[in-house]
Amino acid sequence: MNKLPKKFIERVASNLKKYQRITVAQQKSDVAEADTVTLVKDILADVFGYDKYDELTSEHQIKATYCDLAIKIAGKLRLLVEVKSAGSSLADNHLRQVIDYGAHQGIHWVILTNAVEWRLVRIYVANQISHEEVCRIVLADMNPKNADHLQCLFLFAKEGLTTDAMDAFHQQAQLFNKFTVSAIIRSEAVISVVRREIRKLFPDIKVGNENLSQLIENEVVKRDTIEGDKAKEAVARMRKALNKLERAKKKIPKIPDIDPVS
Repeated sequence: MNKLPKKFIERVASNLKKYQRITVAQQKSDVAEADTVTLVKDILADVFGYDKYDELTSEHQIKATYCDLAIKIAGKLRLLVEVKSAGSSLADNHLRQVIDYGAHQGIHWVILTNAVEWRLVRIYVANQISHEEVCRIVLADMNPKNADHLQCLFLFAKEGLTTDAMDAFHQQAQLFNKFTVSAIIRSEAVISVVRREIRKLFPDIKVGNENLSQLIENEVVKRDTIEGDKAKEAVARMRKALNKLERAKKKIPKIPDIDPVS
């Protein structure tokens, strides 16, 4: 977890409640998108700590179209924000639009929001454009006295952006998830341990590693943690970590036996 700056904690404690009330009211009133953009700018400034006049740019042009807001730190474009009206629900087509914005601008992070809900999205540009939602919050549900809530809010804040908290959070989320745990459970080392425990508890049962592996993959672990790109990435990360451990073991010098002094 990130060590949160005192200034950030105090700012959230002072301003969050006010904007929770305003966002709920604007959602009920179904205000226009332009009014929501104004509200989002105020939240970015008063809650998340950005300079409204120096770091927030409205109607940022990207090729032939515009993104609602862009965040610049020391003159460098760091984050794009796509805003929808407070009364609307955020939809996949809204997400595709902001991802397209970010990919064309070479930006890795974008925010999609209607002031009520905030989504932080990581963009990947390789052979094709892809994305992953890293964090989602509902502003009205956030409690400034809750440590986990503060950690989530920190990802959207200027302090989090300038300390690369988003990347660190994303990296941890990649490592600690159902795909990684599934890959570890299906590894040869864990299957051997399970087989040993089964034989210890039930000596009459004869089971091999291959049979146990098939049982775990087909009937114990959920299919969505085994199939697909994220599952393959988790297996690759686990193998890379195991190889690193093996290389480290080989580098440890063997201590020679010393004959006791007679």
